[in-house]
Amino acid sequence: MAYNEDMARGWESKSVEEQISAAEDRQHDKDKAAVKASDVERQKRKQGLLLERGRITREMELAHKKQYLVLLERALAHIDAEIAGLEPTQTKKQAEK
Repeated sequence: MAYNEDMARGWESKSVEEQISAAEDRQHDKDKAAVKASDVERQKRKQGLLLERGRITREMELAHKKQYLVLLERALAHIDAEIAGLEPTQTKKQAEK
């Protein structure tokens, strides 16, 4: 009888280990999904900013009034700053070197 009790405890212990491991894997998967979702959101934002930047540069080519051109240049600088802010931190560090 003692042999069976030890076996049952051993199986139970393995089951608990598997449950803990599965829970850790699920949490890791959730963390990965959250990171991917933030990456997707950042890419969408960046894509929108790039489209806006293209529109502004086209308008700059057609602008005749100096005041409007100055306004467009400021808008372009603002968009460039936002795009730079969306870059991943590793890319920023590499650009500084």
